[in-house]
Amino acid sequence: MEKFKVKFVPDNKTVEVPEDTTILSAALSCGLYINSACGGEGVCGRCKIILKEGKVTAPPEGTLTPQEKSRHIYLACLTTVHSDIEVEIPSESRLDFENLSPQELELRLKGLYAQSEEIEPKITLPGAKEEFTHSPLTEKLYLELSAPNLEDRVSDLERLYAQIRRLTGIKVIYTGLASIKQLGELLRDSDWKVTVTLGKKDDSCEVINIEPGDTSKRNFGLSFDIGTTTITGQLIDFHSRKILGTRATYNRQATFGSDVITRIIFSQEEQGLEKLHNTVTDTVNQMSHQLIEEHKIDLNDVTCILCTGNTTMIHLLLGVDPKYIRREPYVPTANFLPVIRAAEAGININPRGLLQCVPGVASYVGGDTTAGLLSSGIYRNKDLSILIDIGTNGEIALGNKDFLIAAAASAGPAFEGSGVTCGMRSSRGAIQKVKITPRSLEVTYDTIANAKPRGICGSGYIDLLASMLRAGIIDKNGKFASIQNKGIRNTDSGREFVLVPKEKADSTCDIVISEADIENLKRSKAAIYSATSVLVRHMNLEFGAIKKIFIAGGFGTYLDIESAVTIGLLPDLKREKFVFIGNSALAGARQMLLSHEAVKAAQEIARKVTYFELSVDPSYMEEYTAALFFPHTDLDKFPSLKL
Repeated sequence: MEKFKVKFVPDNKTVEVPEDTTILSAALSCGLYINSACGGEGVCGRCKIILKEGKVTAPPEGTLTPQEKSRHIYLACLTTVHSDIEVEIPSESRLDFENLSPQELELRLKGLYAQSEEIEPKITLPGAKEEFTHSPLTEKLYLELSAPNLEDRVSDLERLYAQIRRLTGIKVIYTGLASIKQLGELLRDSDWKVTVTLGKKDDSCEVINIEPGDTSKRNFGLSFDIGTTTITGQLIDFHSRKILGTRATYNRQATFGSDVITRIIFSQEEQGLEKLHNTVTDTVNQMSHQLIEEHKIDLNDVTCILCTGNTTMIHLLLGVDPKYIRREPYVPTANFLPVIRAAEAGININPRGLLQCVPGVASYVGGDTTAGLLSSGIYRNKDLSILIDIGTNGEIALGNKDFLIAAAASAGPAFEGSGVTCGMRSSRGAIQKVKITPRSLEVTYDTIANAKPRGICGSGYIDLLASMLRAGIIDKNGKFASIQNKGIRNTDSGREFVLVPKEKADSTCDIVISEADIENLKRSKAAIYSATSVLVRHMNLEFGAIKKIFIAGGFGTYLDIESAVTIGLLPDLKREKFVFIGNSALAGARQMLLSHEAVKAAQEIARKVTYFELSVDPSYMEEYTAALFFPHTDLDKFPSLKL
C-alpha cells in the first residue's frame, strides 16, 4: 500500500502513513492529540483541522457549515489521506495536556492536587482525620540472621522466614523461585545481613525482593487516581510517610472518546482495547518517571503502586475487556481485583513491584467512590452525609456508619467541556468564572493562567448560566428571553449569546453559548440533582436531615455554590453544609498505600455499599423531568431563590 507524508503545523511534525489513514490517527502516531469527544464517530465536530495543501477524502455529511468547508476545514476523524499533505491544527481543536508551566500548574492544583502534604482533604467530620496504623503495601525489613553450623542446619529460606515471623508476626510467607535461586549466595556474600521487601496480601506476605545490607529506609510507592478526564499521581516516601511530589495531566484516552461509554465502544474496535490500555499506562509511566527523576530515586526502590478510578478506567488500566459494563445486566468482570505484579499491567517500577486497585461497587460506581468514602470518613460517622463527584458519570453516595448507598447519574460530558459549542477542559485559557451585570449586560470573566480565552470549562458554564438567569438573558426554561438583548444573535443553527468576540479570544471564532448548549447543560445538572434527590427520598429522608454535602474532585475546587444552587445543580441548603474536599479519591488511595488497615477498611466499604439503580426507580424520570428547569419546576425546593 502506498504511503504519504502528513505534516502538522505549527508543530512542524511529520509522519508517514498508509493511504486511507485518517488525519486523527496520523496525529496520534506522532504524539499530537486532537479533541475527539465522540471517539471518532464524526458527530461532535470538535476535531476540526485546516488543510493547507494536498489531497484528502471526506464524506459529504457532517457537522461542518458551508463557510467552514469553503475555508478547507475538515473533521480529522473522518478525513483520510490520499497524497502528501500539510495540516494545521487550530488551538480550539487541541487537547493540550502539557500546556501549563510548573508555576501555573501549581496554582491550578492548589486545593485540588497539592504539591505537598496539603493534599489532605479538608474534612470536618469527627474522626475523619484519624490516622490508620502505618503498614504500607510493601515494607522493607532489615534482618541480621545467624549463620548456620553443624548444630543449626535450618535451610536458608526457612531461616529467613523464621526471622520475618519473629519480627512481624505474619505466619503465612512465600516467595518466588527467582528469589530462592539467588538466596544462598546472597546471604553468604552479605554476611547474613539483608533487607527483604515484603508485599502484603490479605493476612499473608510475599518476599518480593532480597537485597544485601540495610536498605530499609529506601522504600517508595506511588498512588494514582485514573480519572476519565484527569490522571493524578503522587510519590510517597514510606519511611518518612511524606508526599514527595504530585503530578497531574489530562487522560489522553479522551482522544478516543470523552466518556466511559464511547471508550467502551472504541475498545471493541480492532486493537481498540490495546490502544486505550497503552495510552493510560504510558501516561502513568511518564508521570512516575518524572516524579522519580525529580527526587533522584532509584526505580528499584519504588516497590508498589496503588490505583483508583471508576470501574471502566480500572478495566482499561489492566487491559480487561470492559464491554459487559454497558451490556444488560451491566456487570463488570471484577470489582475486587487481586494484588498483581505492576509489570503485568505494563507499569514500570521495581520489576517485582506490586499493583493494587481500590475495590469498586458496581459498573458505574467504582473504586474512586470507595476511596472517597474512605478518606472523607463518612462511613464511620453517625451523622448523615452525601458525597457528590460531579463528572461525566456523576457518582452520589449517601450514608453514615450504619449504612451506605450509592448511585450513578449519567450527567454526560457537558460540564467536562464536551457536547457544548465552546466547551473545554480546565486548562490554559479556559473561562472558569463569569459575571454579567444585569442592566448593562457587561461581561467580566477569569481564565485559567490569566491567558486569552479559548473556551469555557465546567465551573465557567455554571457561573455563566446563573449570571444569565439573574440578568434576564434566559428564562427558567433556558430559552433566550429577548432577541434585542445585547450579545444575542440569530444563526443558521439557532440563537446564541456572544461571551467573547474572536478578536479578544485565542480562537478562530467567537466564544458563545447557544440554546442547544444550554439544553445540554440543563440535562446534565438535572441528572445530578435528580439522582441526589431520589437517593435521599429512597431512604425515606429529606435534605434537611443531611449534615454535610461533600463536593469531591477537581470540579468542586472552582465551583461557586451560589451559582450551582441558582441553576438547580445542588440542593438549596445552608451554605455551610457544603464542603469542598478536593481529590478525595487520591487521598483514599494514598491512605491504602500507607496502611493495610486502610485497605481492609476500603474492602469493607465496597462490600457495605448498596448500589441503587436509578433507572428502575419509577419516580426517577418524574424527578428528572421536574429538574429540567432553572432551578426547578417546584420553587418550594429552592426557598432562597424565591422573589
